Amino acid sequence: MYIQKCTEKSIKDVIKQTITCSLFLCADACDLSLDPNTANTHLILSEENRKATCLKEPQLYPDHPERFENYEQVLCGESLTGRCYWEVEWSGWAHIAVAYKRINRKGGIDCRFGLNDKSWNLYCCDTIYSSWHDNKANSTKIPPSSSISNRVGVYLNWAAGTLSFYSVSDTHTLTHLHTFNTTFTEPLYAGFVYADSSVSLCQI
Repeated sequence: MYIQKCTEKSIKDVIKQTITCSLFLCADACDLSLDPNTANTHLILSEENRKATCLKEPQLYPDHPERFENYEQVLCGESLTGRCYWEVEWSGWAHIAVAYKRINRKGGIDCRFGLNDKSWNLYCCDTIYSSWHDNKANSTKIPPSSSISNRVGVYLNWAAGTLSFYSVSDTHTLTHLHTFNTTFTEPLYAGFVYADSSVSLCQI
C-alpha cells in the first residue's frame, strides 16, 4: 500500500507530491454519517445524514448533552482509531475537522474546532486554506489554480499520529495541503463548522 509505506518510511518525502486517489486503498475509505444529536440547531441534515446546510432560522431539535449549543458545528457518529480516508465537498466556506468526543459542547469559543487541544481543523474558503490546533494557526499550502476545487480529502493514520488534508481535483488528483503530526490519545470523530454554507460527505 503506497500511503502506508510513505507514512512508515518518511511522510515528509512524499506529502508534497501530487498523488492520485487510486493510491488510497478502498480498505482505508471510511463510510461516515453526521450524528444528528450533535448538530447545532442552525444546521439541517439531509441525504441520509451525509449533508448539512446552515440556516438562519434555528430548527426545533430536542435537547441533547452532545449537541453543540453556540456554534454551527456537527460531529460524525463513527469513532476513528486506525487508517481512515474520507472526502468532503463544501460550498461557501467551511471548517473540516477531527475532534475527541470530550470536546466541550456548551461553552464559549473554546468549543470551536481548532481553538482547543481536543480538535484539529482545516479552514477552507475559495483559495484560502489555514489549519488550526489549540488556537494556533499553521501555514497551509495554497494549491495552483488548476487544482483548486471544493473537495477535500482527509487521511488519518491514528497510530502514526498523522492527519493529512488534500485538495481533490475534478480529475481525482490529490494535492497536499497540510499534515498535523502529533500523538493521538483517544478515538477521533470527523466534524464540520458552517456559516452560510453546506458540507457533504462524498461517496468514494
